[in-house]
Amino acid sequence: MSDKGQSTGAAHGDTAPETTESAKPLLALSVAALGVVYGDIGTSPLYALKQCFNGPTHVGPSIDNILGVLSLILWSLILVVSIKYLLFVLRADNRGEGGIIALVALLNPWNAKPGSRKHVLMIMGLFGAALLFGDGTITPAISVLSAIEGLTVESAAFDNFVLPITVAILLALFSFQRRGTSQIGALFGPVMLAWFLVLGLLGLGGILQHPGVVAALNPMHAAWFLAHNGLTGFIVLGTVFLAVTGGEALYADMGHFGREPIRMAWFFVALPALLLNYFGQGAGVLANPDAIEHPFYALAPDWAHYPLVGLATMATIIASQAVISGVFSLTRQAVQLGQLPRVQILQTDREHIGQIYIPFVNWSLMIATISLVLGFRSSGNLAAAYGLAVAADMVITTCLAYFVARRFGWNPWVAGGLAGGFLVVDVAFLGANIFKFFEGGWYPVLVAAMIFTTMAVWRAGLAKVRAVTKAQREPLDTFFARIKENPPLRVPGTAIYMTSSRDATPSVVIREMATAPVLHERVIFVTIVIEDVPRVPSAERVEVESLAPGFSRVVAHYGFMQSPNVPVMLRFCSVVGLDIDPDTATFYLGHESILPEADGGPLKTMRQHYFAFLWRNSTRFSDSYNLPPDRIVAIGQQIPL
Repeated sequence: MSDKGQSTGAAHGDTAPETTESAKPLLALSVAALGVVYGDIGTSPLYALKQCFNGPTHVGPSIDNILGVLSLILWSLILVVSIKYLLFVLRADNRGEGGIIALVALLNPWNAKPGSRKHVLMIMGLFGAALLFGDGTITPAISVLSAIEGLTVESAAFDNFVLPITVAILLALFSFQRRGTSQIGALFGPVMLAWFLVLGLLGLGGILQHPGVVAALNPMHAAWFLAHNGLTGFIVLGTVFLAVTGGEALYADMGHFGREPIRMAWFFVALPALLLNYFGQGAGVLANPDAIEHPFYALAPDWAHYPLVGLATMATIIASQAVISGVFSLTRQAVQLGQLPRVQILQTDREHIGQIYIPFVNWSLMIATISLVLGFRSSGNLAAAYGLAVAADMVITTCLAYFVARRFGWNPWVAGGLAGGFLVVDVAFLGANIFKFFEGGWYPVLVAAMIFTTMAVWRAGLAKVRAVTKAQREPLDTFFARIKENPPLRVPGTAIYMTSSRDATPSVVIREMATAPVLHERVIFVTIVIEDVPRVPSAERVEVESLAPGFSRVVAHYGFMQSPNVPVMLRFCSVVGLDIDPDTATFYLGHESILPEADGGPLKTMRQHYFAFLWRNSTRFSDSYNLPPDRIVAIGQQIPL
């Protein structure tokens, strides 16, 4: 195949049912959503409030400051999570799927003219996706580290063991990924349900120590805090933002559970538990100022510290697992849409299409996460690196959601008013987090810049390769007229040519005929089309067309969250009248070698060499499409850039 950019590689992608979760009862889905959707935001009480009063830029734990911070946390959870995401953004679904890639796909910007509105929105969306990769390394590091630090509350003798224990847990977590999570996934919901119940009970006990803390329900305390603390108060707002990180997961995981289970889990369990715990921590500090060092663990009686550390560790592992799975899913979507090079993608569960494992991404995340733990050494230091990427991503999501709402026919004043209100909050959080840049916030920005650069180089290089191979093709009518005039030798068997073009002769055929004018008795041109929807039903999978005697065309349609499996798809063609045995057919693929130009400028030369490197190391088509390795013929070509 000449076009190297439209693929990914799960071997059993077509065997998974189109819908696997929708039939589950609402209550069961709501419990499951607690484990996957709210793992990240559910572990924020371990460090969010503490950092407001212990971070590099913090305020003193006076009564007014505590009430002000609690009020900011309360209204942030309500405005950002409850109203923006749950009531507004969740409406922008792409056939039931959410997430920033699905949001961008709704605008169909992939072939937009550079400089156009759609192109700008595409760039924004892809940069937002790149930001999530940086967040994917910070979340496991800060979550697990903050849980293990609870051991030091009981005894300072554990100080030297926090880092080794954290690294060991992370090593085990990433090593387990290749086995998939389907076997333990059923435990995520009940464990997180127990976690939220404990959060609520601990918080309630803390509130009883100082009931006056409920005054923080009044938003005037938040306004007073910002007004009286000036720039310091605004910077602390960036730490308050830690309480809402994970909100993007509400949208990204919509396809797994649906709107109603996600909303039910939030309003009936997660939100009440979080608010009770944050208010309980504040009350505990008001009752005992020394508790400010570890306000979360100070809520528990002495006998419960070790069990609480154990439960917190389990909760942070679940939160980390959800983030890792999210990065896997995001990678597959980007690869399918031709925005990243192909990587090996393995299906770990034949029954659940979302259960995938990407070795390269997994080990890259592991190295980055453990490096963060060893480099920053404490959850307090890591908190400085956390938040900037998520805040920028929330701004981008609001902008994209506005244009999607307009496309869905929303009144421009309603859509604009809502988006404008959300942007005020989002931009305020982003501005506050910018002050963290030199304290660690540079890290997710650097990761995002690297991923986004890779996307840009891959997309531009891929367009050049497509242009070269397109120029080598000829119209089907011309090709058939030529072989009718000079018939080639026909040999027994079936030849399958993988091609990105639906309307022209594959360049592989042209090159093959130029070398030896021989064709098989039956020739099938196969094109894989990745649609701007998450999934294409099996009933709409294939189009079959007879082109000429002995020639057929098969077009297979997949969503950007599905994994093409060509042999399975070819067997399915018998349903529409074309019998193909992929075990006896011969598959013809293009094998292009990239030759960077020698006379380009330094920047152009660097881009070309980087693209050539990505091209050489991307997963082969035979692996991506699960083609039988002993039935493949690759025809080489050199393409100068």
